Amino acid sequence: MMPALSFVFACLLFICAPAIATPCPDWPAERAEAQIAALQQQIDTWDDSYHRLGRSLVADELYDQSRTQLSQWRNCFDLPGPADPLRTARGKIPHPVAHTGLDKLKDADAVDAWLRGREDVWAQPKIDGVAVSLVYREGHLHQAISRGDGVHGHDWTRAAVQIDAIPRRLRRPLDLRIQGELYRRLGEHVQASSGGLNARGTVAGLMARHNLTAQEAAGIGLFVWDWPEGPDTLAERMTTLSELGFADALNYNQPVQNLADAEHWRDHWYRTPLPFASDGIVLRQSRRPPADRWQARAPFWAVAWKYPYAQALAQVRKVQFKIGRTGRITPVLELEPVMLDDRRIRRVSVSSLERWEEMDIRPGDRVAISLAGLTIPRLDSVVLRNPVRQDIRIPRQADHHPLSCWQPTPGCESQFLARLSWLSGKHGLALPHVGPGTWEKLLAAGRIDGLLDWLTLDAAELATIAGFGEHSSARLLTSLQAARQRPFAQWLKALGLPPVGEARLEGPWQVLAERDAEQWQAEAGIGAGRAAQLSAFFRDPQVLALSEVLRTVGVDGF
Repeated sequence: MMPALSFVFACLLFICAPAIATPCPDWPAERAEAQIAALQQQIDTWDDSYHRLGRSLVADELYDQSRTQLSQWRNCFDLPGPADPLRTARGKIPHPVAHTGLDKLKDADAVDAWLRGREDVWAQPKIDGVAVSLVYREGHLHQAISRGDGVHGHDWTRAAVQIDAIPRRLRRPLDLRIQGELYRRLGEHVQASSGGLNARGTVAGLMARHNLTAQEAAGIGLFVWDWPEGPDTLAERMTTLSELGFADALNYNQPVQNLADAEHWRDHWYRTPLPFASDGIVLRQSRRPPADRWQARAPFWAVAWKYPYAQALAQVRKVQFKIGRTGRITPVLELEPVMLDDRRIRRVSVSSLERWEEMDIRPGDRVAISLAGLTIPRLDSVVLRNPVRQDIRIPRQADHHPLSCWQPTPGCESQFLARLSWLSGKHGLALPHVGPGTWEKLLAAGRIDGLLDWLTLDAAELATIAGFGEHSSARLLTSLQAARQRPFAQWLKALGLPPVGEARLEGPWQVLAERDAEQWQAEAGIGAGRAAQLSAFFRDPQVLALSEVLRTVGVDGF
């Protein structure tokens, strides 16, 4: 197991997740074992499906974050390290040279530290495909081997000979052993806007089948990223590979002298049309140890610096149910803060009660979050479920509708506050300096038990409420008193009158209240459903009580 100090250093240098650093969970041993076992089981399922069956069940970035979380938990509770993700991928064919894998740098500072003191470094796009070893004998393709566990892979030769991007005969009769990436051809693909498109999973699935159609084979490209036994420098290796017939060997290798160069190529390949999906860049030292010393683990001479995550893995702290003025219930997830595209995300909407019920999200679950339009947090999916399913108090949809919750009784707090906010907002009375925070203070002080109780507030009462100074109290009273002069039609909207389209709203109140559904439906733009809603509004006992309050205080039209 990695000692605690080494783990901390690794998290400073290498990527730990797009999340805010959090302390170890305060779990008893039994719960810790259950949580870790559940996460390990999920990751094992992903590993087996991808490496053995060629099917990708989760986005790479969510997988990376999940493995990081697993390592953190194991470190917190002094448990052995996670299982080898490639253990079920081991094949029967030995690689001529081990596939090394890559460590991932966390940020620009880590890249700068890695580059310091190194010479002759090159950048390559980190192509989102599947790794392969290709063996040539006297210039003829002899064998293609899947990555497997890095030491032994599966024989992909039958499929490889059908792929035009893999030369079946070199331009010179050499014995050659190279490593590269098979990728899905995508044309003018811009990673920043289009994402990965499951490109890796597509190619993995095709290669696992061995038999390809001509169209499928034509849709697979090859990028050779190393020649373990080739010339001493990367420039020489890539020049020779290009001469031998390997396309793109030169185009996607660029020299890097400092952090600015690395940042340039990372951003360039992220935003420029490419023929493949990519998820970052690879930085390689030109010179490296002899091939017989390579091992199936991350080397010191090459690292990856991934692109910004398009999705973050976030843990759910709490599930809240916000109820709007009309009774619509919107579940909102409170999250352990995560960073996504330089934004700190603390909460995300589930959009509807029906969607939440279908997804069944509970505290402790981990969900995938992205940004809609680059700004608005969006819930994509549940990635990992908490094995401990907590009970949640769920509001009943039948209890909330356009005529419910005119007082802040238990279960009605959210809808009642939404009514007050609508009343004072731009769609209602448009009262300056009066917003949700104002109403929350008055509610907390016990000064409001009904929608119009604030009409009788005076300076003496406000002086006793925390949060209202002399200046703010005077300003608030001026705004509240101005409400009495608002027009009749504006007051109707503030109370929550259903939309009336082009219907006439000529008062007084009593005239409108006496209309039945048929009379409302006779108005322009009012259908049967809306007519029924209007009739119900004017006949509701709570609404009638409010109209009497407004009549008593002298509001015009009541």
